Amino acid sequence: MSDLKIGDLAPQFSALRDGGETLSLSDFKGQQVVLYFYPKDDTPGCTKEAIGFTQSSDDFAKADTAVIGVSKDTVKKHDKFVAKHDLGIALISDEEGAICEAYGTWVEKSMYGRTYMGIERATFLIGADGQIKQIWRKVKVAGHVAAVLAAAADT
Repeated sequence: MSDLKIGDLAPQFSALRDGGETLSLSDFKGQQVVLYFYPKDDTPGCTKEAIGFTQSSDDFAKADTAVIGVSKDTVKKHDKFVAKHDLGIALISDEEGAICEAYGTWVEKSMYGRTYMGIERATFLIGADGQIKQIWRKVKVAGHVAAVLAAAADT
């Protein structure tokens, strides 16, 4: 598991996004990036979070900040999720889990006494210089988008 800290250089990545294009962190050089990890497309919390980021996308753009969601869902699932909820943010597919590993979001979870591996809901604000400016771990969806936007607009 990665122990990323504020001030560390964000791990580089390149992966397929909804629509099938390749998206890399380096595509956003000179711009801030919100990289948020979520467990699964089209589940209640993940849907609420994606819609929240979409509704605030103009405000993130004003803060010169791109928003990218990451899960292990396939590009095909991302395409359905985007179409169903009219999402306006990029969703990248990390089927192999390399990005989750690099950011330390592939963790042991437990539910009903059963432990399993899954994606921790976490968000990283990456500065225009490629350094991590803020980290939110074990995210609760309510109020999260507003907190991330405030941090993005503040830098």
